Amino acid sequence: MDQIARSPGQVGAALQAARKAKGINQTTLAHLSGLRQEMVSKVETGQTGVKLATLFDLLAALDLELVIRPRSKSSAADMDDIF
Repeated sequence: MDQIARSPGQVGAALQAARKAKGINQTTLAHLSGLRQEMVSKVETGQTGVKLATLFDLLAALDLELVIRPRSKSSAADMDDIF
């Protein structure tokens, strides 16, 4: 499941898709990540101001990793079609 994310909303949508693919709800993800359900919701809805540590806690709980690479040539509008 490779997804390109260039905004908080796209990161949140990718995390939500991964959570749903695993068949777990926000409360379960919160428990697995050591966070509150409200924080999971905040991240999934793309709200700004989320700490990097929070993002990494969620990635670890979902068995995902962050990969940094040069930006592809696709436009931002093309990325919206993915989500």
